[in-house]
Amino acid sequence: MTAAVKLLRHVGRRRAARFLAEGPNLVEAALRRGLVSEVFVTEAAQARFASLLTDVQVHVVTERAAKALSDTVTPVGLVAVCSVPETSLDDVLAGSPRLLAVAAEISEPGNAGTLIRVADAMGADAVVLAGHSVDPYNGKCLRASAGSIFSIPVVSEPDAVAAVSPLSAAGLQVLATTVDGEISLDDVDLAAPTAWLFGAEAHGLSAALAGMATHRVRIPMPGNAESLNVASAAAICLYQSARAHTRGS
Repeated sequence: MTAAVKLLRHVGRRRAARFLAEGPNLVEAALRRGLVSEVFVTEAAQARFASLLTDVQVHVVTERAAKALSDTVTPVGLVAVCSVPETSLDDVLAGSPRLLAVAAEISEPGNAGTLIRVADAMGADAVVLAGHSVDPYNGKCLRASAGSIFSIPVVSEPDAVAAVSPLSAAGLQVLATTVDGEISLDDVDLAAPTAWLFGAEAHGLSAALAGMATHRVRIPMPGNAESLNVASAAAICLYQSARAHTRGS
């Protein structure tokens, strides 16, 4: 229990290569991936979610203990300790991916989780969180992903340049989303294998990263908004890529 509580903090997750998944949807998804080592559950939650807990080590805890393991306002009393999947960028690129979502310096866990969910829905091969991005196993990010973090490889690469550098050599065109892009999303060829490069919520992509792209792409916005957050931009761009790949297959 004491070791599990430490997983609420980033440093604890990093040292243990473990994280906490809370609630039936996330726990079920983690169980399907075979990532769960043990589950902490209250008596009430054990009765409610008994069908999930047939083949895993279970510790029955008090409501107070369950609250100590939770970072939500209203805990459901079901928390799993999970192993962090071991996937590297090299592993992803070795699989000849057709669609990647690369987010640089993304700090808002809700946006990161939504981006992961969108990438999963659009059939992307992986998500790369580059630079000083949020820990994808942060509780808020996990919840925003709605379980998709267990369906699609998510790679954290602390060096953003090192994350982007090998993409072209792996046969991917790199498309950077920028408000001043030289080509419109409506005009870019998306049939080729593509890595989309998205910038941080507040500042967008750095000039250095944008300069590494095959093209800088602008999203047409006929309305009055000046920009989109990273999750919204990702939804538009990844949908267009998925559509182009479907037509080309």
